[in-house]
Amino acid sequence: MVRFEDLALFVRTAACGSFSKAARDANLLPGQVSAAIQRLERDLDIRLFARSTRSLRLTDEGERYLPYARDVIDLLHAGRDELRRDDEALSGTLFIAAPSDLGRNVLLPWLGEFRRAHPRLDMRLQLSDQVTDVFRDPVDVALRYGAMVDASFIALPLAPENRRVLVAAPAYIEQCGMPRSLEELKNHSCLLWQMAGRLYDKWVFPTTKGKATVHVKGALACDDADVVRRWALAGEGIAYKSWLDVRADVLAGRLIVVLPQQPGEPAPLQMICPHRRQFSPAVRQLHGFLRERCETLAGPL
Repeated sequence: MVRFEDLALFVRTAACGSFSKAARDANLLPGQVSAAIQRLERDLDIRLFARSTRSLRLTDEGERYLPYARDVIDLLHAGRDELRRDDEALSGTLFIAAPSDLGRNVLLPWLGEFRRAHPRLDMRLQLSDQVTDVFRDPVDVALRYGAMVDASFIALPLAPENRRVLVAAPAYIEQCGMPRSLEELKNHSCLLWQMAGRLYDKWVFPTTKGKATVHVKGALACDDADVVRRWALAGEGIAYKSWLDVRADVLAGRLIVVLPQQPGEPAPLQMICPHRRQFSPAVRQLHGFLRERCETLAGPL
């Protein structure tokens, strides 16, 4: 008979790509995970993984079986959650992925407050500006900026009116001057973000005629958005950031809004779930909590 624990470890191993990573996530030894997979393979009489000393990959049978295993686990979790629906004491483990800057500087204190309200709930936070695959990675929810065009998952709005904003430190403005138009950004040191080898050096702004794209340049670029913000605070140049990420710095005077009359590109914040069967009580309550906190943050001045 197939064990639920073995099935869950199979799904986690497929997402992690190795026994050791799956073991760390589940707080087990790699040998325990390997034994669980072997046991599941015996129960099913199929080979789920092709193993070598350097790699681990799903077999064709494993690829075909994986979505069914996910569905079984989701269905069992949904049944458990339905039984606990009236229980206000959240428990279990919630896996959350979030962008680096938002996660470190905005989300952390909020999650601390949420955790204190639900002490039986464990949380695992993954901070990265790489786009999390909510279907393959071991996360329950992911926070993302931007409009969601993929209809294969569910997007729950958190800050639908959020926009990007140009900011720089007072020291930079004093030394290099305040740009008077979007065109003048080309003459300034701009702080750039990159991901997967792509440099985001074309900044887009809405206009009455549609949109304007400015090709900017700068000597500094990083794949961690929090580093870009820190460079701006250090007076290294102009950054184009989400208002949620720099709001506290602007209100404290550490950063100045550049071209305040120019609207920035929309950057709505969403909470992403693979599908509605993962709307556990913890996910539902976290979404309501975070949306309430985001609503208290005013838009760009």
